[in-house]
Amino acid sequence: MDATTSSVLVLGIGNLLWADEGFGVRCAEALAAGWELPESVTVMDGGTQGLYLLPHVTAAQRLIVFDAVDYGLAPGTLRLVEGGDVPRFLGARKMSLHQTGFQEVLASAELLGQLPAEMLLIGVQPEELEDYGGSLRPVVRARLDEAVGHAVARLQAWGVPLRQRSGGDVRLNDRALAIEGYEAARPSETEACRRGDLRFVEAER
Repeated sequence: MDATTSSVLVLGIGNLLWADEGFGVRCAEALAAGWELPESVTVMDGGTQGLYLLPHVTAAQRLIVFDAVDYGLAPGTLRLVEGGDVPRFLGARKMSLHQTGFQEVLASAELLGQLPAEMLLIGVQPEELEDYGGSLRPVVRARLDEAVGHAVARLQAWGVPLRQRSGGDVRLNDRALAIEGYEAARPSETEACRRGDLRFVEAER
């Protein structure tokens, strides 16, 4: 398959509002900000859109997915999954509704006979998900560059021409969601309730 004519979708899925759930989106942001890519490559924040992503997936011949995945390993462990194993790992141990939704996307694409010919899942084992408004934990954030590096290496192996950006400000999302500003603007735990109504949280302990 000629990489100059085939389409590649690089998809970050997850939810920035729930700590390590945002890993996939942060990876996609970092790839778009750091590398110049040809028109045949689309880098997308898939968020938690579920079946709304189906048209994008079925239009791609190759797919790279960044996500936080419960592999049952130590927090921060990065693992690559390929081909037909991708749907199995995205759905076997669900951590959130977005994984159920994206597994349905892949199943639907397969039923339509339009599943990407090549797929790569770059997943990290999360440390913390139950922290509304939280950002990536250090052990997970430390794997961002490595995860992006795996995507770059795969794109190069597929013959995709790309080069590092020398300047500019390329963003997938609004500036307010950029990781540095998002973390800096977050109130302390004493100033904001992050885990629900404390009257009930305390009663459950």
